[in-house]
Amino acid sequence: MNYANMIGYSDITPFEIIRHVSDKTIEVRRMQYKKDDSVKLNFHVGGFAANCSNQNDQEWIINSDDTSDVIRIRLGKQGWKSSDGARFQLDIKPVRFYDYNF
Repeated sequence: MNYANMIGYSDITPFEIIRHVSDKTIEVRRMQYKKDDSVKLNFHVGGFAANCSNQNDQEWIINSDDTSDVIRIRLGKQGWKSSDGARFQLDIKPVRFYDYNF
């Protein structure tokens, strides 16, 4: 696994693994991401403002960010977490998802 994606309710933010400190501690750094505008999302009236009917089609351009702070996440009984309680899931690829319908 080379990436640790932060799970924030229904949004997902990509982090890259910088260093394995131990079996239960990893250092990660947030990645840069930009929405790929070539994918057109369909919004229609509903909810608070609008609903997106094809939000699972969204694409993101994701790159490393050497200027981002390095943080440590630790493996506990409830999975990987940072010191502020943010949850992470290890993966072979970086993932970005924004829930337009939340």
